[in-house]
Amino acid sequence: MKTPAELFDLAGKVAVVTGGSRGIGKAITWGFAAAGADVVIASRKLENCQAVASEVTAANGRKALPVACHVGRWEDCDRLVDTVYEHFNRCDVLVNNAGMSPLYGDLRSVTEEYYDKVHAVNARGPFRLGVLFGSRMAEGDGGSIINVTSTGSLRPAPTELPYAMAKAGLNALTLALAGAWAPKVRANLVLPGPYDTDISKAWDPAQKELVGELNPMGRIGQPDDMVGVCVFLASEAASYVNGAQILVDGCAARTL
Repeated sequence: MKTPAELFDLAGKVAVVTGGSRGIGKAITWGFAAAGADVVIASRKLENCQAVASEVTAANGRKALPVACHVGRWEDCDRLVDTVYEHFNRCDVLVNNAGMSPLYGDLRSVTEEYYDKVHAVNARGPFRLGVLFGSRMAEGDGGSIINVTSTGSLRPAPTELPYAMAKAGLNALTLALAGAWAPKVRANLVLPGPYDTDISKAWDPAQKELVGELNPMGRIGQPDDMVGVCVFLASEAASYVNGAQILVDGCAARTL
């Protein structure tokens, strides 16, 4: 029987994290590297990816590949997959973390352009990446797909409806991919609640404080709160975990 340390060890693995240059994605990237994985940091701005890659390599000695990628663009997703396999010749873990939820006035103010942009980043891109990476994982040594969705997908609000709809689609994608290439490729989803990230910077400070006070844990989530569950799902410790839906929200959605 392997020890817990051996089960959680990601040495020899290559992990791709979209939206990996900041917030939750950056924290997950650091966690994977600390667990021994080489990492690919994918985000829209190459300079931000390069900065994180340099920090990761300096701190952990792991290979870190920065790649500019707008996951809302089909061709960028294709290019990311090709770049990863050209550089590493493998991908063991994909984290579809990139997301966006710009504020809008009311539901009638949501334009077609806004809707399409939100759906492209939160659902269409993860579909394309999940299919391409998942199929190549299945042809190789297998792997793990981790989709970062939102508790808002389970209890949508009018203030973020297009985002919640797209994330609900990502939930459905996860469950479908869990059966697409099993047992070689596992797919699971993690659902954070309110977190202290770039998205929450647009919130009213009083609202942000209240959300934290109402949470049973007495605070809103921090990016580091997502690291442990993602390392677990990426590792051999989760070898029998497939199609799981894991809330990482401090029990804020306990009334669901």
